[in-house]
Amino acid sequence: MKIKEIYEFLDKLSPFNLQESWDNSGLLIGDFEDDISHIALSIDVDEKLIDSLEENTLLITHHPIIFSGLKQLNFSKYPANLIQKMIQKNISNIAMHTNFDQTHLNDYVATEVLGYKIREKNGFVAYLDVDEDFDVFVKKVSSAFGTKYAKTVKCTNRVKRVALTTGSGCSLMRSLDADCFLTGDIKYHDAMEAKSIKLSLIDIGHYESECFFAQILQKHLKILGLKVIIASSENPFTYI
Repeated sequence: MKIKEIYEFLDKLSPFNLQESWDNSGLLIGDFEDDISHIALSIDVDEKLIDSLEENTLLITHHPIIFSGLKQLNFSKYPANLIQKMIQKNISNIAMHTNFDQTHLNDYVATEVLGYKIREKNGFVAYLDVDEDFDVFVKKVSSAFGTKYAKTVKCTNRVKRVALTTGSGCSLMRSLDADCFLTGDIKYHDAMEAKSIKLSLIDIGHYESECFFAQILQKHLKILGLKVIIASSENPFTYI
């Protein structure tokens, strides 16, 4: 099957035109006319992953390996060092980032990982009705994502309406209609701002909240009749 046929299937599943203007989803490495017999799925690209893949693989990732403009390809530096290895093995790459967040990832995390019904959706934000004690809810969330500790900002003792954005969503804080926000990459100044607007925060991790990308997409790709494997990259962080 040609890459363009797979791309068209993916575009119907999660339209690439939904991506944000700053995003870089789509075909990043390869040729639409290349023939593909096997696909690998991963949240990111790393060297160990590339080494494990067969030649002529189509790698579909969540995060784009080429994000901002490249002014040079210095093969001793990231990401050119990985791109070089991919080209040498004829590994093509399609990224499905902010488009997939909106169409699939937030929904899956809300319903399948956390076990709540989505009451409302607004772009990257899914709203859940919870009505639970904050500390109890934090433990439930931490268990669902397998995090060893919970980084939170507690503004109320009870959580009623929760907003969820996988990955990194703190830039959305002031637009939310909720008393608690689940997202990743919460920084110190995000926490200070959240306290000022009385919005509780629970950091669900960037990798931890998006690592489901491959298993979600694999189910949809089975219809193509190609070999599809999950070959996810590792979480770059370790917790000691």
